[in-house]
Amino acid sequence: QVQLVESGGGLVQAGDSLRLSCTASGLTFSDYAMGWFRQAPGKEREFVVGISRNAISIDYADHAKGRFTISRNNAKMTVDLQMNSLKPEDTAVYYCSAANMAGFGVPKYPRSYNFWGQGTQVTVSS
Repeated sequence: QVQLVESGGGLVQAGDSLRLSCTASGLTFSDYAMGWFRQAPGKEREFVVGISRNAISIDYADHAKGRFTISRNNAKMTVDLQMNSLKPEDTAVYYCSAANMAGFGVPKYPRSYNFWGQGTQVTVSS
């Protein structure tokens, strides 16, 4: 049984930082590109950042560039998201996701991902 478990969300003020973590189990982690998505109330789930199986390729959404950093540890089966300079518009539920990939690309669409975590709430106050 595949599980993705996120942690690290919380309530912070604008300008603060948060580090989200996702721990995977039940899959061959190195076979999967990993992604972070977010969903705010009343909005569609949107791509934040993804990292390829071997961590060579990383793709950030425009709203994350320069502020967020993704990393993965295949031995520990974890993927982290460091978020700096947080803004109120970053408020959302953040989801970790895994996409089974033959190559080393980074999918950007939710439909490309096979497994999802339960999400962790990030709230940024102004």
